[in-house]
Amino acid sequence: MDTLYTLLVYSENLAGILNQITAVFTRRQVNIESLNVSASSIEGVHKYTITAWSNEDQIKKITKQIEKKIDVIKADYYTDDQLFIREVGIYKLSTPEVMNNPEISRIIRKADARIIEVNPTFCSVIMSGITDEITGLYYALDKFNCLLQYTRSGRIAITRSTVEEVSDFLKKQEENTTGHGDVQE
Repeated sequence: MDTLYTLLVYSENLAGILNQITAVFTRRQVNIESLNVSASSIEGVHKYTITAWSNEDQIKKITKQIEKKIDVIKADYYTDDQLFIREVGIYKLSTPEVMNNPEISRIIRKADARIIEVNPTFCSVIMSGITDEITGLYYALDKFNCLLQYTRSGRIAITRSTVEEVSDFLKKQEENTTGHGDVQE
């Protein structure tokens, strides 16, 4: 049975690396569910957060292939319980429908979402949470036939460990190139 895995991939910010990473999934015929690329906590290093449904054997192979790419610094895969995860959902609703049905506003408040813009035609709602919460609000609002547009972001994630594994990896690399921790002048 397939599990949703999140891969955290670190690389220098170079053109073409995203294509190299996604090609690994394509060759293995594994569909990427979400993808987010951003700066990491390490200067000059970008972080790719990729989710995909797969089995552990397949995801291990994908991770190893990605890590072999010359511009990739580190790649690891995780299950949801090993990460702190967030996504953002944005919902565009019909203002007349929202004004005519107070239940819609109650659902928005109950979901801990926020109305960020209102005009006579539409209102925009934003919500941060896990996938099930984001899609749950979508389905709840959809029942009222008030949704004009909807989108959700790719997943962003940090590990639950006290340090980012790539930090330890880079520290070991630096020690190896400077003579095992010796300070160079």
